[in-house]
Amino acid sequence: MLGDISTKQEWQKCRGRLLPQESLSGYTSWRVGGPASYVYIPADLADTVSFLQRLPPEMMLLWLGLGSNTLVRDGGVDAVAIITQGALASITLEDSVVVRAEAGVSCAQIARYTARNGLMGLEFMAGIPGTVGGALAMNAGCYGGETWQRVCQVETINREGVLKIRPASDFTASYRHVVCPENEWFVAGYFKLTPGDKKQALDNIRVLLEKRNAAQPTSWPNGGSVFRNPKDNFAAKLIEQSGLKGFKLGGASVSEKHANFIINEGEASAADIEKLIEHVADVVEQNHKIRLIPEVRIVGKSLPG
Repeated sequence: MLGDISTKQEWQKCRGRLLPQESLSGYTSWRVGGPASYVYIPADLADTVSFLQRLPPEMMLLWLGLGSNTLVRDGGVDAVAIITQGALASITLEDSVVVRAEAGVSCAQIARYTARNGLMGLEFMAGIPGTVGGALAMNAGCYGGETWQRVCQVETINREGVLKIRPASDFTASYRHVVCPENEWFVAGYFKLTPGDKKQALDNIRVLLEKRNAAQPTSWPNGGSVFRNPKDNFAAKLIEQSGLKGFKLGGASVSEKHANFIINEGEASAADIEKLIEHVADVVEQNHKIRLIPEVRIVGKSLPG
């Protein structure tokens, strides 16, 4: 367990909110999860730098944007959870074709911003239920687009609060995976886009969102797509063919609408969701000889029993 840092004088120089033993269920899209030792909600990027410079080096970090694609176990995390959504929220047009967006900007927001500025190439991001930081970290994608196809450079921050600007060539991005320098986290991305027609770009987003809402359980708490698609196949198809649509475990169930989504029906625990993820992977492997790999990151401690 981390020592109490909330009463120390140096935190008076930080402008964000430091919350001890704060439940993470309110910061994740599944609406589950135990407490973090601390939650820090920065005022802005400069405040994030100031906070990390003062944070004792032994304290672990957990970065959360919209908290999608992350399952926090019921026992919580011995870490400081830094919430980027609403904090690292700047989005600017750097030149005629390059947009800079900080890590807490939602993917839907950057899609709309670029479209309204007559730029094309990020419309697909309207379908990603997360933030720019998470999209950079996992090369998020949907409907034929992937985040790193449009990245020209990024800003990162290290554990000591030092900011760096790195070209995209410093990173290796593949399907739902990005090789990053150790102990550096994305705080902003620069996206090089293509000039185009504003109305066409906005129409592309509208069509994409209609398609998403028709196909995905957007009205239920969920963590986005649970499993990566295997090569030359689709996780949802394999799960559906295994007869698992609608399968329930505790308060969690495989969505009837899209089999690669697990929903919280209202009373699910993180343990229910994790057990259901394992069950789905086991059954698909038994039926199809393919082990599905979760794209959801699972963090924290399980409760005893």
